[in-house]
Amino acid sequence: MTYTPLRCVVDASVAIKLFVDDPLSDKVHTLFAHLDADPMCKFYVPDLFYIECTNILWKYVRALSHAYTATDAETAVHNLSSLSLEPTPTVALMSDALKISLAYAITAYDACYVALARRLGAPLVTADKKLVHALESSHDRVYYLDNFVIPDLP
Repeated sequence: MTYTPLRCVVDASVAIKLFVDDPLSDKVHTLFAHLDADPMCKFYVPDLFYIECTNILWKYVRALSHAYTATDAETAVHNLSSLSLEPTPTVALMSDALKISLAYAITAYDACYVALARRLGAPLVTADKKLVHALESSHDRVYYLDNFVIPDLP
């Protein structure tokens, strides 16, 4: 059997679970372990991914006061920036993102991830059930994180 390296687009709703406690955090750690273990593995993101994650961390600090501190968020941002992700400038995606957002009534932000996945012919992995539902009628491979099958490492 031939090994196929894992290639996918991941959105901020998935990656943030590396840094905040969530019922799906263990699955995200398993998914991201591929980046360390397999040099052929590629996770793609539009460059807005980084500021989306930063904004989510800001919300955690604001909402949870002392439970999730500014220091926690700063550490997470540092660790996020060191992940071996493949970013794509949003300027290259915005025309397609607009078409997708209008066709499926999703935000242009979410549509950037879909546009990138289409461009690469790769699945999009998200923890956003509403996004998965909105794209059910499309031909896009959009997977809810809990339903995404993570292949075994080589």
